[in-house]
Amino acid sequence: MNLLNLLRISWKAISRNKLRASLTMLGIIIGVAAVIAMVAIGQGSKQSIQSQIAAMGSNMIVIRPVSNVTGGARLDNTTVQTLTEADVNALRKKAQYITAVSPSVSARGQVINGPYNWTTTVQGISPEYLSIRGWSLQDGVPFNEQNMKAGAKVCLAGQTVIQNLFPDRENVIGKSIRFKHIPFKIIGILSKKGENTFGQDQDDIILTPITTVQKRILPTIYYQLIFASAISENATAQAMSEIEKIMRASHRLQPGIDDDFSIRSQAELINAFSSTGRILTILLAVIAGISLVVGGIGIMNIMYVSVTERTKEIGLRMSIGARGTDILLQFLIEAILISISGGIIGVGLGFLITKLVGVFLHWPTLVTQSSVILSFLVCFLTGVFFGYYPALKASRLDPIDALRYE
Repeated sequence: MNLLNLLRISWKAISRNKLRASLTMLGIIIGVAAVIAMVAIGQGSKQSIQSQIAAMGSNMIVIRPVSNVTGGARLDNTTVQTLTEADVNALRKKAQYITAVSPSVSARGQVINGPYNWTTTVQGISPEYLSIRGWSLQDGVPFNEQNMKAGAKVCLAGQTVIQNLFPDRENVIGKSIRFKHIPFKIIGILSKKGENTFGQDQDDIILTPITTVQKRILPTIYYQLIFASAISENATAQAMSEIEKIMRASHRLQPGIDDDFSIRSQAELINAFSSTGRILTILLAVIAGISLVVGGIGIMNIMYVSVTERTKEIGLRMSIGARGTDILLQFLIEAILISISGGIIGVGLGFLITKLVGVFLHWPTLVTQSSVILSFLVCFLTGVFFGYYPALKASRLDPIDALRYE
């Protein structure tokens, strides 16, 4: 018997018991929908985290001061003073895998504009900082080297600061605000960045020349951070190795002495979060896959019932020349059709759930082609695995006994 006839016979057999077939499909539908939705949530979260980290500057490298004291408790990073102008100059002159370097010093306090006030962070940086972070201006101009040398009281304000100090948001450029009684002229408005991976508002900030912060707010010659940008994302590892060598030479650290600085890159964060995202996605998929197993057991159960109910039909078909292989294929195709049909409905339901999660819960979701293909493959294998034994039992029935069955 050809495959087309077997498909027609199997479909008619399923159609005769629509309600039973629908209930059998339910387990597969729920399982596939759950797999699609869970994987979409996991993939969406991973992509969102990667995008947020990349938005902070995909090539960015951050150098922090640390205590290299051995045999005792390490000091808090904020109290360690090891990063200096000499380090920045050395990196700018000697590093070949770095395109830009910016030191950073920051202070937190209240900023005032007439009757409005807001607590924010004032961060002193060099002009290269904007290119390192991939940060553009919505309006105005950035400060330059001349402002740096003069310690000018100019600043670039983030969107959150502007929103709270200038509710009407009109004619902001050129206006002055006060931070710890020091007036700062706004010469630029930063473009919106939003929250970072750790939930911090990146727009709640004021950027100003680092010399201004060092001279007027925090009287210090040391830097809290040094930001650098690798020539490309692929060159980040070489840049970090190069930075370590230059920094150790600048700090005159002998072999065997611990670094008094730490180096971290965005690539490390992306890899760490991607690894966590993969584990989370796999875990969610496995949990959802349990529903598929339950659905498969339902298929096996209903196929056993079908074989028992149609014992006489099997005996009749065998008596007029049907082979055991034909009977096996017929019932196996029935199981696969039930499974695949449930899979198709499940994929549609999974897409709907994913859409609703995005609309109502505002969670990032991403339905990938691989998850859909995998769902159909699992459905096919589920139908084969759980339908094979009942089909094999049907194919091995004795025609005489089957015709006598009541």
